[in-house]
Amino acid sequence: MLRLPLIGLIALLVWLWEVDHWLPGVYLVVLGMYAVAALVWLAVVLRGPVPRWAGWSSTAVDVLVVVVLCLVSGGATAALLPVFFVLPIVVAFQDRPILTAALGTAAALGYLAVWIVYSKRDDSVGMPDVVYVHVGFLLWSAAAAAGLSLVLVRRRARVTKLQETRRQLISEAMHADERHNREVAEHLHDGPLQTLLAARLELDEVRERSADPALESVHAALQQTATALRFTVTQLHPQVLAQLGLAPAIRELLRRFESRGDYTVLADLDDVGKPESQQLLYRAARELLANIHKHAGATTVRIGLSRRNDRIVLTVDDDGTGFDPAIVEQYVADGHIGLGSLLARFDAMGGSMRINSVPGYGTQVTATSPPEPSPAEQT
Repeated sequence: MLRLPLIGLIALLVWLWEVDHWLPGVYLVVLGMYAVAALVWLAVVLRGPVPRWAGWSSTAVDVLVVVVLCLVSGGATAALLPVFFVLPIVVAFQDRPILTAALGTAAALGYLAVWIVYSKRDDSVGMPDVVYVHVGFLLWSAAAAAGLSLVLVRRRARVTKLQETRRQLISEAMHADERHNREVAEHLHDGPLQTLLAARLELDEVRERSADPALESVHAALQQTATALRFTVTQLHPQVLAQLGLAPAIRELLRRFESRGDYTVLADLDDVGKPESQQLLYRAARELLANIHKHAGATTVRIGLSRRNDRIVLTVDDDGTGFDPAIVEQYVADGHIGLGSLLARFDAMGGSMRINSVPGYGTQVTATSPPEPSPAEQT
């Protein structure tokens, strides 16, 4: 992208600064081909990853083109000579110190070559001593740009290491949270819930021998408490998720969601098995459906689940009132951390959550898991 405005500045500089063009036709052809090549190269880079040697070749072309343009547009007196000083900066931010140093050195040698060629062609010009000073400045610029690039590389490495540490800590926290929820769910299921069910059975025997109306209210209270405990156990550790996988667990979520209101639910759930991030995706589906029920005022909900390459993608779309995604941070500051917590978890784990919503036009959330091993690797 930096190359395109540089080409524009070259064209503007030569147009404003009238010089004694040596080969104006060649100059226009070279500059035009350079502009076309720059556009093609930008399209190639945007389409996908390119091999590392391609970066070296593109920067070599930059130096070669600038040298040729200088030679055919006035030689050592050309207005393009300052371009040599900006070439190292162009690649300094690519986090490639060696390439930056090599390009800077090549720019200095190219600058010197332009003067040598022009001095041989025009004996009246010669080789002023200041040329060697300029070459020294160019080499210093190359060293400074390479040093800047090296600093950026080291800082990037530290940031990457900190991000990996953060990801591991959040992953361990999620696993610890999952273990704790499972232990609490098992304790509630094997302890209080079983005691409650046993008490209800004993009460049923008493009800058969007695017609006391008070027993009916006690029985109803026990029944409601048992139902609430079962729901809590399911929320803490959904058995269908552990036993059958993510898609059946989301289907169960949708069944309970439909029972809570008059919703039209359109589901397109592929069988993605039991991915490593199924707990994270299940939490996202549960939180998003809960938000739709509480806040959206929606009538139609669409939910999709699919595997795309090495990631699992969950989409939840509703036709509700919508909201401004920018206020999520304010919600977190006010203590409403549900959606904000999900965003932080996905980001820290190497996944993503994209919220597309406009007030009055519904909401679409796309949650993408961290990279997953292929099904063959999982088995």
